[in-house]
Amino acid sequence: MTEVFAGLIRQFWKTTADRDWEGLGKVVHEHVLYEVPQTRERVRGRAGFVEFFATYPGEWTLEVESIVNDDKQAVTKIAFNVDGASVTGITFFEFRDRLISRITDYWPESYDPPPRMTPHVERY
Repeated sequence: MTEVFAGLIRQFWKTTADRDWEGLGKVVHEHVLYEVPQTRERVRGRAGFVEFFATYPGEWTLEVESIVNDDKQAVTKIAFNVDGASVTGITFFEFRDRLISRITDYWPESYDPPPRMTPHVERY
């Protein structure tokens, strides 16, 4: 099962990098919870989460640098490149019903979140 979840995480990042929003929706749970503690952003549910990712502004790419996981959770380190700058992202994942049910993103560099064209973001 550990390899199944590693594959799920690889698919999560591949669909994100490919901007395959329909594919991204297939790897997250209907009631997924996404949080960015640094910016106090929270998104609940598959549709809102996919829209949140799809509306990230700027020209960006990402590269997965590492994945560590077991049958309950995973963590990844990515290089996220946006508008000529590269930042490290650390993302924690939890699973339910063989899908990603919770995602918590940490960005070591401080920043203000970009404006979004989505009503799904809660600030907490």
